[in-house]
Amino acid sequence: MLIRICLIIAIVAGLGAAALGFLKVREKIITTMNERDEEQKQKEAAQKERDATKKTLKKTEEDLATTQKTLGTTRKDLEIQTSRADNLDKLKNELTTQLAETKSARDDADQKLIIWEAIGLNPDQMKATIVDLKNTRVQRDVFIEENKVFVRENKRLQAKINDLIGDEQPVPLPVGLKGNVVAVDPKYDFVVLDIGGDQGVLERGVMLINRRGVLVGKVRIATVGPQRSVANVLPDSRNPALEVMEGDQVIY
Repeated sequence: MLIRICLIIAIVAGLGAAALGFLKVREKIITTMNERDEEQKQKEAAQKERDATKKTLKKTEEDLATTQKTLGTTRKDLEIQTSRADNLDKLKNELTTQLAETKSARDDADQKLIIWEAIGLNPDQMKATIVDLKNTRVQRDVFIEENKVFVRENKRLQAKINDLIGDEQPVPLPVGLKGNVVAVDPKYDFVVLDIGGDQGVLERGVMLINRRGVLVGKVRIATVGPQRSVANVLPDSRNPALEVMEGDQVIY
């Protein structure tokens, strides 16, 4: 009887433990299902947020492409407008320069008009006067050149007369007259110079022979041509250490 009672108690205790375990398992299952449902909700919310982010990103990329295109167009328009502005500045500067030149020409014309009015001549009369003045200047220059020729000829003739009558007075030559020895004849002691009557050389004129600052001797002009002259080397003037050579300079 006691055994039966113990067995019954054991069975009842087992059933109670089984019921208690079932309750704990059921609670665990319910908790797990709740956690699963919550994770599913979070997953779906994350999916929706990701889709929204993708949509926003796509919209942003489209807006960026549109902005870049607009920026390129704006930049091109800016370059065109800048080029137009530069051209306008250049045109303005050119017109300003032309205006200044026009004003200057106008002022010159006004000044000339004032001068003509003061002189009492019209432009045609002024032109004729200027032509007459130029002709007068040309004639004056011709007279001056002829006078120079007459003076040279007079000096030449006077030197010839002095030579004939034995006058030993030195013949003056143009101040600063210079030339070069182009030929030397040591046998007859004369030289040829590259200067003549056109430069003012006169017969019996005396010139110094110079070689790099050293006096070589003196020459007396014997005959004169337009661009050449022949001169005799004066024996008493020779530098004993030097001989007259081609290329030596003659000066007065």
